[in-house]
Amino acid sequence: MTELGYFLSCEERAGDEARPVYASTKVCWSRSRADAVRTAHRLRPTEHLPGELNQLLPAPSHFEQASRLVTEDTASDAVPCGPDPEEHVRRLREYADAGVDRVHTGQIGPEQRGFFDFYRTEVLPLLDGGGPDRTNGGERS
Repeated sequence: MTELGYFLSCEERAGDEARPVYASTKVCWSRSRADAVRTAHRLRPTEHLPGELNQLLPAPSHFEQASRLVTEDTASDAVPCGPDPEEHVRRLREYADAGVDRVHTGQIGPEQRGFFDFYRTEVLPLLDGGGPDRTNGGERS
């Protein structure tokens, strides 16, 4: 069972199957996968620390020290990076397969406009129901 699936099965929607499950994930879009990996590694290294380490460190200096354990390969494995829509879709489907109703996706780095355009034109159309949400004035929430 994936870590995500384990989390959701433990929570069991707080005992109410009708209650929606929300989650969030980070991605790093760029025209170049290598640039996206470098950006994700540079800006968010402590998110990829092993186990519960990032929850136990008492001071910013400890985070600085621990972030040296994270390589670009670690960031690349942990975060969908670059311009391949299938890589991003695979991550989002993991959430759907685990029972998540809505996933909030955040872009790591400065390329916000490119991220939104990429998701609107290349990622969302690959997902079931990926067109505009007609219940929200045509805007996807």
